Amino acid sequence: MAEWTTEEVAARFAEAAETGRRLPRVRVQSYFNVWPAFARDAWEAYSDDEPDYRPLPPSPDAIDRMLETMRWVQWLEVEQRHVVWMRARRYGWRDIAMRTACCTRTAQRHWQRAIQFVTDRLNETTVVA
Repeated sequence: MAEWTTEEVAARFAEAAETGRRLPRVRVQSYFNVWPAFARDAWEAYSDDEPDYRPLPPSPDAIDRMLETMRWVQWLEVEQRHVVWMRARRYGWRDIAMRTACCTRTAQRHWQRAIQFVTDRLNETTVVA
């Protein structure tokens, strides 16, 4: 990629958050269930109103992009990391502002500054390489 923009970096963080959500759950290594799956009648399944939603697993390319984005996070300070990841996970500005104990506009500026820092760092390494 020739030149990174703040929109591309923000989109990459959002994609990384979505990819992390789609990864399979971590379970205990040798744990399994030997009971067979039961076919339940309609009256037996009433307590199970909501079906389990299991998103499709991410592609290997998406996982590679997520791991690359995780390396970018190490350039940020801890509070900047929280702001960037909360926004990538589509939290509202009000929730982010409550987490950082500031007003919403200040939270937006912190996010913009963190994204701009990552963008500048990426463009700097792209020019050198």
